[in-house]
Amino acid sequence: MPPRLNKRQLREQEELLALGAGQEEETSGEDEHPTAGGAGFAALMNEDDSDADNQDGAVSRSVKPKKAREPVPFGRKKKKKKTADVAPPPPSTEATSPPAKRTAPIEARSAASTPAEPFKKEKKKKQKAKGKKDDRDDLDKALAELSLKYPDLQQAAAAANASPAARSVSSALASLLSVSLQHLDSEAEMRKFFGSKVIAAAKSSSAGASSSRRTVAQRSNLTRPQPTWWPAQMREGLSARLLSNDELNEMYARHGWEPLVGERLWSVEYSKKYRGVTLAFMRTVMSGDPEGFWQLLKFLPYHADTLLQLSEVYFHREEHSTAADYIDRALFTYERAFVGSFNFTNGVNRLDFDQVQNRPFFLALHRQVSDLQRRGCVRAAFEFARLLYSLDPWTDPHGALLHLDYLAIKAGMSQWLLDMWDFFSSKANDSSGFGGRLRVTVLPGWVYARALALFMREEAKGDKEHTSSTNALQDAILAFPSIVPLLADRADIPLSSTIRGHGAFRIHPDASSLSTQYTAILHLLSHLYAQRSFSLWKIPENSSWFARTINATLPSLPPSYETTAPGYVGFVSLFSKPALAHSVYRHAIVLEASCRRLFGFIPRHVTNAKHLACDPLPPPTRVNEYDAEFFKGAEDALAARPRGRKASERALEQLIPDPVFRRQLQAFFEAHPDFAQRFPGGIVQFAQIAAQLPEEVLEDMMIAEAGGGPPARGGMPGGMPGEDEMLIQFMEEGEQEHRNDVHPPPLLDHGGDGGGNIDEEEEVEEEEEGSEEEDLAPLPVRLLRNVMSRFWGGNVAAESSEEEDEEDVQRPGELQHPDDEID
Repeated sequence: MPPRLNKRQLREQEELLALGAGQEEETSGEDEHPTAGGAGFAALMNEDDSDADNQDGAVSRSVKPKKAREPVPFGRKKKKKKTADVAPPPPSTEATSPPAKRTAPIEARSAASTPAEPFKKEKKKKQKAKGKKDDRDDLDKALAELSLKYPDLQQAAAAANASPAARSVSSALASLLSVSLQHLDSEAEMRKFFGSKVIAAAKSSSAGASSSRRTVAQRSNLTRPQPTWWPAQMREGLSARLLSNDELNEMYARHGWEPLVGERLWSVEYSKKYRGVTLAFMRTVMSGDPEGFWQLLKFLPYHADTLLQLSEVYFHREEHSTAADYIDRALFTYERAFVGSFNFTNGVNRLDFDQVQNRPFFLALHRQVSDLQRRGCVRAAFEFARLLYSLDPWTDPHGALLHLDYLAIKAGMSQWLLDMWDFFSSKANDSSGFGGRLRVTVLPGWVYARALALFMREEAKGDKEHTSSTNALQDAILAFPSIVPLLADRADIPLSSTIRGHGAFRIHPDASSLSTQYTAILHLLSHLYAQRSFSLWKIPENSSWFARTINATLPSLPPSYETTAPGYVGFVSLFSKPALAHSVYRHAIVLEASCRRLFGFIPRHVTNAKHLACDPLPPPTRVNEYDAEFFKGAEDALAARPRGRKASERALEQLIPDPVFRRQLQAFFEAHPDFAQRFPGGIVQFAQIAAQLPEEVLEDMMIAEAGGGPPARGGMPGGMPGEDEMLIQFMEEGEQEHRNDVHPPPLLDHGGDGGGNIDEEEEVEEEEEGSEEEDLAPLPVRLLRNVMSRFWGGNVAAESSEEEDEEDVQRPGELQHPDDEID
């Protein structure tokens, strides 16, 4: 007797029979088994129901009338896939359906599914072919899809689709250009040399009482924010964005380069406010008055161009600590703009130097490298120079490589220098896209620095043969012999008269006897390297090895200066281009204090041209600069702008908290429109100026206005003679007090409508920008009350005398007018 089927197996068989019956009904158009079909569907949807089954395995089901309808066609059933996961039922018995009734539906099913099989097979083939063709991982596919929707991600998608060889080259270069954040801290480096107590004592003595002004909790990787710094917002008017695909193609065509995989090119964007302050900055520069920079910092404390300009002013005054502080603030300004994807540690982010809004960051880094070398922080200077180089390694606009050849050995990073040389020497003749870009293998200083690094490594290993380093030094002498006499003179290395008399070792003090531009640049670079690196060659072991190698190389040296050495040929081909030539000139111009005597190698048309300290020697391939086109639509930030009614009320409430006196002052100001015309900033400006004037002057002004006195010389009716000069005099004295402060407070944005109305859109703008308004300290208004009491009797002073005394007690740190009485 065959085994008895359980309830689950019976349900499965009943479902198969129901499906077969439904197919038969579809082909024949007749409903032969409505009950069985309905029972099978009910069994499928109610598997968890408990049913009573008979002894012979039959299942009884009750079907609701509304469910007993025509069965759904076979092609539309979704539950067919469930049968594939179920084990096949045991062999059929007499207790189940007869074989004839079971085989017929199965044949009908196979016949019905035959036409669909070719389509399924074809679909599977397409999927397999697509899978073989698209071998990218999920991340690459996601980047490709997002790049179509967001153009800023096109650079990342291009890097993801690159070949493995191109990715390997990009990864090797990125590891060489990545910056160590912990070594950017110059203070930590100084603590290693002098100790924490010495550095803390020096900081406390230099900061003095100003360090207790306020505490800040601002984070930075490039600087150490000081307590005396102004509170910083998130981006301070600057933001960074990736270059679009069209901008990238235009940049590559501008320089004649091929795209490189893995690089991400960015540009800094100015906000409307920042652009307006920059316009005011340029006007201040053209005026020649450095005192105007204080007004700019009062309005926007973190304006990089202004900070760098003030740093230059203090540097020429030899106040180096203050100059370094302003450089740190400029770096901090740009670092806040790079919050997000721009990372200093990955070595793949670049800035387009041809765009003027990016160039202040290059200048700040270059001055930081120079100041760190002055202080002896060579490790931090190396990291900042590497950061400067990584921003644009293909033109090196500020000559970071001219620092790195010395700093790498001085800071103990000789292996990095050798790795850089090996990387670029292996890419010199291949098709990796490095053609037309600057390479370290063509720089005279790097050729000699590599030989010295090899010699020092051999000395550390105990190698007395020095085969590799000697061969490298010989190649350097054959390629760039102009460094030999300069380095020997600086390092006190004796040379024979035969060597001194050789034509290749002739010293040129300027470019007057040189025929080409690239030879003048070569001698300029030779002077720079000898000036910076002579202390490394002055070590007895190094100097003796240098002298021996020169004597051994002299017979191989050609009589004329022109050689066929690969390094020299590459140097000529690259530095014949104006962009790279300007990089060397710019390097010397920025370091004018130490490179002034080398200006004779720079062409006259470069030195005689007008240069701005904020943008020294713009590149010949520049896209824009600070001109009328750049400032189109920008407004002067220092110009008096109309202040809205609500903004004026809020400012006046902060300046004059007493409501009674504030109403009296407003009434006088509105009752004399001719008097109000003298103050374009409205009643707020009048209140500030009046608080600075002596009581007699202010009283005479207001009495003359109320009495309709003679017009002033300035042409305003109701004024007094000489009144405008007095106002200007007292305003200048007030400004001078702020100028003497190294950390001026934020500038009050004067403006007003003279008590008039503004549009509704302007009021909405006020509400949106209300968070950006500065907090205004209340004015010492006792003088104003005394004057106003002349017009309204003694009520003004009487009503507020008690409140004023309380305010004086509550605000002990408030500045008082010199005329105020001190109890």
